[in-house]
Amino acid sequence: MIKLNRREFIQASTASILLDSVKDSASPASPPQDEAATAFVRTNTEGKSWTVGNTLVEREIYFDPRVGLYTESWRHKVTGKEFLKHLSVDLPWGPETRWGAEFSFQVDHKRLAGATRGPADFDFVAAEMGEIAPDGKLLEVKLRSKNPSLEVSAFYAVYSGHPVVRKWIAITNRSNQPVRLSHLVFEALNLQAAPPSDQIIFGYYGVHPRETFFTGRAEDAAIMAKDPRTREGFIVMNEAPGWMKRTEMTNWGDGIEVMYDTDLFPFERSINPGESFTSAKSGVAFFAEGHGMADPSWVMPSYTSQVLMKKGTSYQPPWFYNTWEPFFQDYNDAIVTESIPVASQLGLDVFTLDTGWSENYGENEINPKKFPKGFDDIQATLVGKGMRLGLWEPLVVMGPESRVVREHPEWIIKDLDGNEKSADFPGPNDRVMCLASPYRDWAAKRINDLIKRHNLRYVKIDLTTVFNAYGEAPGCYAQGHYHRNWAESLGGIYEGIQYVTDQIYREHPEVLLDLTFELWGQKHIIDYGLLNAGDLDWMSNVDDTSINSSGPRQVRTLLYHRAMAIPVETMLIGNLRAPTPTLEEHFATVIGSAPLFLGDLRKLTSQQVTWLAGKIRWFKEFRRAVPINEGFFPLGEWRQPNVTSWDGFARLSRQGEGMIVLFKNEAHLDDVVVELPVFPDGTFHLRSEMTGQALGPRTGDQFRHGIKIHLPSEHKVEIVEIRK
Repeated sequence: MIKLNRREFIQASTASILLDSVKDSASPASPPQDEAATAFVRTNTEGKSWTVGNTLVEREIYFDPRVGLYTESWRHKVTGKEFLKHLSVDLPWGPETRWGAEFSFQVDHKRLAGATRGPADFDFVAAEMGEIAPDGKLLEVKLRSKNPSLEVSAFYAVYSGHPVVRKWIAITNRSNQPVRLSHLVFEALNLQAAPPSDQIIFGYYGVHPRETFFTGRAEDAAIMAKDPRTREGFIVMNEAPGWMKRTEMTNWGDGIEVMYDTDLFPFERSINPGESFTSAKSGVAFFAEGHGMADPSWVMPSYTSQVLMKKGTSYQPPWFYNTWEPFFQDYNDAIVTESIPVASQLGLDVFTLDTGWSENYGENEINPKKFPKGFDDIQATLVGKGMRLGLWEPLVVMGPESRVVREHPEWIIKDLDGNEKSADFPGPNDRVMCLASPYRDWAAKRINDLIKRHNLRYVKIDLTTVFNAYGEAPGCYAQGHYHRNWAESLGGIYEGIQYVTDQIYREHPEVLLDLTFELWGQKHIIDYGLLNAGDLDWMSNVDDTSINSSGPRQVRTLLYHRAMAIPVETMLIGNLRAPTPTLEEHFATVIGSAPLFLGDLRKLTSQQVTWLAGKIRWFKEFRRAVPINEGFFPLGEWRQPNVTSWDGFARLSRQGEGMIVLFKNEAHLDDVVVELPVFPDGTFHLRSEMTGQALGPRTGDQFRHGIKIHLPSEHKVEIVEIRK
């Protein structure tokens, strides 16, 4: 017989009752959960234990003077499941149950942890509660180390309506000597979705199967752990930027460690006396697959778009045009002037001049040969037609004749041999500046001046910084910068990107900043650290030269694999060209993410312009009316879209309104059956945007069991509008 203490008995009983309730009443047919789900932080009378949560999730945190700070319970209240693994630890005063280190780091090679096997590394100082946007509560637990003299604050944030608790730490040096941090873990718990024999893991944005003893790195911003029996689990999110992130799914199913990297891009950080360092954030989202709004395809898009996106729930995605393909750097005033009227007829919002507009990298001066009259007329024309100008701008790749290279060569990145770093693209004479140096202020001022001078709506910030996508060596070995060694330069350069964008948003809060995959250091990468620093990510350059190029299917592959974990409207997936056949497949693809077109717009026929303008107008009106950022559901052969099978996606609001987009490819199908097992209750009217025909009413129950959708023979795609 298994013996349970009183607390374990109550939890087990509650879990059983709630799980039965979920199976009976919160089935896929259940209505959405209470949207209020008000966040709270509660403290006990002694002031050394706290509960952080809402109606969906609850985390209990304790401070014990013998062992330190630890989490005792973390429950998904939708089902009642306790996710912490109970480990018995032999302590000097007897066996006790503990659930993980909570956090840990090395300071001058000595390890300190939030919770230990005794004696504790930290004393309790105080706890404070406050508000955090949007609509959240924040707990700060303040600790002081015994030796050396450090103060640590552990922060816990919870938001109304989301089954997520976010966590980070801040470390302050109260000694009279600098200290050096490394091996920094900002979340460490024995968190399990199931017993190790059952638990399964998905990396790479939470969709690719992995082994349970797994190290998540640059492209593993979100990792899913699931119980295949109950289909419950959690998704752990690491908000460290780019290559600095490391998430350990520890020891074949024991728990999680959300941290900075220790080997490939090792984290090191010096803290001077009186200085503080705040870590990146982690987040853990709980889900129950197939159970109404607890399904991850509702949980994650809602949380990431409402909490993690810089512009938040009010954001309406503009339609972008970019000159990069087919013009590359060979465009001029005539091409732009001839293209603007077409862009206006289409209803595009941002007309972007990619690389090639400036006279010299690193300067804001316009190339006088290409644009002898400057941008004033272009800018006025765009505004008169309801559009705004966007510009491409390198952040740290500077031309050899630029003023900053001439006046401040000491800010250039140095390699291991002490040579100045040059960029493979655009040319070997261009220098790469270090953002972990005073150069960061120069860069922020230059971009702020550019935005003000040209009334920019959008800036595409590009090219090498800490690393790039093409194999150049990372980091900086120069002396006299803000970093004390190469390892410190890695994190310091990512901090420099954040510093620059913070300065830009301070002066221009409405501007859209695009931090490209090349700037972030990996092909097709996008993560939460990037979204903390910017609004958008030019995520890829898919070849779309002709109908036989990689084209829309590869764009959709990139989209589908990231859509559960990343807000789709932050992904600018280049380079779909409007004139490349087929126009309807291109349109249907770009409405899955941040809508973007390239190509020579002058080559579109008048019939194509009329058709595309009508579809863009429909989408804009529809997106303003329906918050389709609340749920994303890939359909058909979404894991590997291919020519022989159909694929597609649904973008839905929590009320069930939205759209279903289907791609026939060459599957030669007349009909497909679309199942959305967690579709809300209600009666909905369906209409084909491709044919304009009403498709009749459907109920939520019919959606959950599968509806047949006819694929019109005269079209490559079908777009179905769903309205109550």
